[in-house]
This record gives sequence, structure tokens and C-alpha cells, in this order.
Amino acid sequence: MSVISPRSREETTSGPLPSSRPDPVVRRSARLRLSAEDRDVLWLFLLTRTAIWTTAYCARWLFPADADARDPGSVLAPFERWDWGHFLNVARDGYFPAGNGPWDADWDNREAFFPGFPLALRAVHTVVPSWTAAGLLISFVAGAIAVLALARVARLYLPDAGAGRRTVQLLLLSPCAIFLATGYSESLFLALALPAWLAAHRRNWPLAATLAALATTVRISGLFVAAALALHFFLTARTRADRRALPWLALPALPAVLYAWYLHSHTGDWMAWKHAQERGWYRQFHAPWEAWSNTWESAFDHVQTTGYAFMFQAELLAMAVGLALAALLIRRRRWPEAAYIALSLWALGTSYWYTSIPRSTLLWWPLWITLAAWSLRSPRFRTAYFCLAAPLSTLFALTYLTGRWAG
Repeated sequence: MSVISPRSREETTSGPLPSSRPDPVVRRSARLRLSAEDRDVLWLFLLTRTAIWTTAYCARWLFPADADARDPGSVLAPFERWDWGHFLNVARDGYFPAGNGPWDADWDNREAFFPGFPLALRAVHTVVPSWTAAGLLISFVAGAIAVLALARVARLYLPDAGAGRRTVQLLLLSPCAIFLATGYSESLFLALALPAWLAAHRRNWPLAATLAALATTVRISGLFVAAALALHFFLTARTRADRRALPWLALPALPAVLYAWYLHSHTGDWMAWKHAQERGWYRQFHAPWEAWSNTWESAFDHVQTTGYAFMFQAELLAMAVGLALAALLIRRRRWPEAAYIALSLWALGTSYWYTSIPRSTLLWWPLWITLAAWSLRSPRFRTAYFCLAAPLSTLFALTYLTGRWAG
């Protein structure tokens, strides 16, 4: 019960070819029809959203910022934390309102955030008056699409019944799952990147490239998806018709180029995005061992307050998990997925210190598929995972929902 390659999966499950090709309308309707497992996945998604909303409601009453408060505040207030403010500022005011920008001493470095999520937020806000509710709605709808796509990606690799459901279950109960339910960009990114991966496995390269381009508008990680798609293309393209799709692989770079051009037109700096990352999040380039050392010092040498030190410990653990995952993918010769994880680790692991690596594990779909394979093989592993992940997931959720730093 191990993870197998998508190609061997097709070879072991394919039956005799039909005498004629199905009608395209029939194929599309079959593809859109929800299976029993898909319905289970959506039900699980709804239950976990309900659990997070319940936790947010309780956090308002039990952990107010002022211990003497008599009013818990807005029901949406727990979701208005940290990066949400940057997304809101961009969606509501734009990147450079009233001529303000990185030349101002109190600038918030909002250009560090790609425009895809703020644009979606602004569009939804035209029909949803509350900005926070609009952000939560985007993540809710995108999250439902993402978990359905993840279940179908898992079925490319795992022959086991219920593999898709198990993979989604592991993701939705993972320590940083709270960020799939907030007004952050992770859910929207997955709702584009995972269907792009599915389209690539169906050799629909125009669709895969278009979805990867849209993912790049949301996060720089879209370029890592594009690199994985390109490697998958070169490993699988065998016919002249396949090779004619090669120019499509350049499409995902277009949003990043256009965004760099837009920032340059306002700041005169082609590297404005990177420089905003450096100013706001200490993402200056450092050798990987220096980044590990600086993070270790912040985690264990009592130079940070305990809350921040704990999160730096989580950063180190997430980096170790990522390195182990990359090594495992390389060993199994799953080169495209290995490239995606390696590029993510390089981007996250060459700053002054590690920031947001635990959150980034949400985007590592090979991790959740691998863990699903192990859990299906070993009931003890499944039990151990849920016993450890459930309290950590609650802890991270409470940390974020009460306004403390959660990575």
C-alpha cells in the first residue's frame, strides 16, 4: 500500500479500450459528477469549517485582549489578524494610495503580497458589504474546490479505496489548517494549483498553464508549480501533438513579469517585490546554514519571547519535514514533485531566518499524499498522527484567532 507513480497507476487499472470515443458532453458530465468520496470530502470540509468557526466564537469570549472586557467584539474580529490587514489594504486602497510608498518611513510593505487575492477580494466585496466576510467567503469556496481537487490528485497516486478522503482529512486536521479558513491566500492558491496539476496529468497543457498562471497571481509559489509542470511535460511528452503545447509553459511567468513591471512603474525598482520582503520580513539572502542557525538561536537561546520562540521551533520542525519529503520524492524519482518542494524550501530557507514554513506545508500536496499512504498502511501511524495533530491544530487556531503570532 505504497505511493505509486501516476503512470503505473494508469497501467495497472486501465481496462480494454472502448470501440468508440464517448461523446464530449458525456465525458464532461461524468467529470463534473460528484462521487460518494467527493461528497464525503465536502462533508468533512464543512464539519472542519464549523469546528473552526466554533473555536473562533469561543475565543472571542474566553480570550479577549482585555481581561476585564464585557463585550467580546465583532463576530468576525478573530479573523482580522496579521496578513489579513495587508490583503485588505491592497484590495481597498490599492498598492500606492495617495502617492504613498516604500519611500515613506512608516510604509507597510504591502507590495510584498501578489495581487490575485486582493483582486478577488475587491470583486467579491462588490456583492458582500463586509470585507472580512468577503475574504472568508473566498477561502470557503476556494477551499471546497481545493479539497475536491486534492482528493482526485491523491487518487492518481494511491490505489486504495478512500485514499482521497484520507488525504483531505490529514490536510484539514493539520497544525496550520486554520489558514485555509481565514482571509489568506492559501485556499485560493490550492484551488488553482491542484486543478493545474490534474490538467497536466490529463495532458491538457493549455488548461494546466492557464491555471498555473492564475496561481502565480496569488503567490510566488505559482512559479514553482510552473517549474514542476514543465518538468512533468518534458518527462511525459511523447507525441508531436504534445510537444506543440510547449509554448504554453511560458504563460505562468507572465503574471510575475507584469507585476514586476507595475511595481517598477510606481517605484522605479524592478525588484520592488523582493525589497518589500526584505524590509518587512527579513528575507535578505543568507546561506541555508546561516538561516538554520539564526532560527535555532531565536527558538532556543532565549532571545525571543516564549510565543515567538515556540513558533521558531515550529519553523525548524517544518523545514526538517520538508527536507525529508524532498529526499523521499527524489528517492522515488518523482522528479516534478521533488522540484516543487525543493524550490519552495530554497525560497523559504535562504532568508535571515525561517518565516511561514509551517503555513507553507499546506501547499505541499505530496506531503499529504505520502502521509495518507502511510496511514492507510499502518493504523498505528494514523492514530498517532491524529492524536498529535488535533491538539496542535487547535493550538495554532487559538493562537491566530486571539491575535498572537502563528507563523
